[in-house]
Amino acid sequence: MSSASTSPVAEHFDVLIVGAGISGIGAAYYLQRDHPHRSFALLEGRGAIGGTWDLFRYPGIRSDSDLYTFGYEFKPWRDADSIADAHKILAYLRETTAEHDIDRRIRFHHKVVGASWSSEQARWTVDIERTDTGERTQLTCDWLFSAGGYFRYDEGFTPQFEGRERFAGTIVHPQQWPEDLDYAGKRVVVIGSGATAVTLVPAMAPTAGHVTMLQRTPSYVLPVSKSDALAVRLKKIFGDERGHAMARSFGAFRQRAIWRFTQRFPKASRRLIRWITAKQLPAGYPVDVHFNPPYDPWDQRLCLVPDGDLFRSIRTGEADIVTDRIATFTEKGLLLESGRELEADVIITATGLNLQPFGGLDLTVDGEPVRLEDTVTYKGMMLSGVPNLAYSIGYTTSSWTLKVGLLCEHFCRLLTHMDAHGHTVCRPEPADPDMPKQPFINFGAGYVRRVVDQLPRQGNRAPWLTSMDYHSDAKQLRQGSVADPELHFSRATQPAPVARPADAVTG
Repeated sequence: MSSASTSPVAEHFDVLIVGAGISGIGAAYYLQRDHPHRSFALLEGRGAIGGTWDLFRYPGIRSDSDLYTFGYEFKPWRDADSIADAHKILAYLRETTAEHDIDRRIRFHHKVVGASWSSEQARWTVDIERTDTGERTQLTCDWLFSAGGYFRYDEGFTPQFEGRERFAGTIVHPQQWPEDLDYAGKRVVVIGSGATAVTLVPAMAPTAGHVTMLQRTPSYVLPVSKSDALAVRLKKIFGDERGHAMARSFGAFRQRAIWRFTQRFPKASRRLIRWITAKQLPAGYPVDVHFNPPYDPWDQRLCLVPDGDLFRSIRTGEADIVTDRIATFTEKGLLLESGRELEADVIITATGLNLQPFGGLDLTVDGEPVRLEDTVTYKGMMLSGVPNLAYSIGYTTSSWTLKVGLLCEHFCRLLTHMDAHGHTVCRPEPADPDMPKQPFINFGAGYVRRVVDQLPRQGNRAPWLTSMDYHSDAKQLRQGSVADPELHFSRATQPAPVARPADAVTG
């Protein structure tokens, strides 16, 4: 017998979902709801669900969007806090997987490192590394759904700091927060001005001796109520499910209205945010030094602080902000370009995250490597020239999960369309290969700018645009036609034998 005839047939699934975070769990729900007879599994490289909400352990970690829009449309958010801590979000995700029997579909310690597409067989062969044993294995699938977001989970971004090795204290990146870090009564400097920094400072301030937030560039920081009084009242009047739906709709409308206002009236928005900020701070505080970004609102993401906790820490004197640049680390702390020295026992480098689309996996199509920068996004969920691959990317200007739900619904509608017409393969291809292109994400954040040339591109017209507008997306992805002249369908020319999992059909 030939070696090919004796080699084992890899276990096959209709759909493999990569990632068991908020996007992957959502994708599993919609797939199970709309296609209950399709086999699927979630492949999770870590040993627990939750993605970001299980990985990050730094003090105070929480959402920066309300949970009525950041949570699922199908799963009411019942907690009193609408801006919620990580442990509450994680409990919500665990409850969701248990309620819908998704937990038994998750394969932990399965890190996807590569996937190769065969047009002849119309399937993906997925290369997996077992993170618990180091074993290499393979699975096959008809569809690959990437739900791992776009952040790199094994390391965050830290710039090169002069003299870092000289510092005698402790240096920590929030993404690798040590469980035994003792900062009680100590001098802490948090380097950064983004969402992580404004979360860490008020969370650490009551325990630390003093916390300084050292920023090179200010951010827009807005106080929001930790509890949404309107949502609480809606749930009380209409019940959890209807109240949640109404609160979610209003939250999406509010986010869109704020973003549109800032885009149309940037100068007025800047003045309004400054006025709100100044009201939160002590009289005479140098607002224009520490809270006056050089860019317009929503050129980068706004930082939300529940119940104004960052401002409260400044008012009480437990924390302060220094706007300056680092010249070098010293034995005792940081020497700034102004000549000032900040002494510290602990330095937290809240300097950002690294982007890693599709979890860094290597993709090939018929033996040819896929260069992401050469592809164009189709409806914000597929890549030109890459068959049977879908992905979920949320909004940067609204709650992430608002878009994830719409993409998952559209993906399921696409599968239904293919079933009805006997198709097994679909591949997006621009009718005009010379169509003008633009960056995948038009966003000024550093983590985007650092790798923008390595990301897919978007076109200058539908369906090759990555929309950031929930209401227009709802029309296109939920109600618009699945069929499109630039989405090409076909069938496999030589289907291969499959070994299906024992629980391929769900009940």
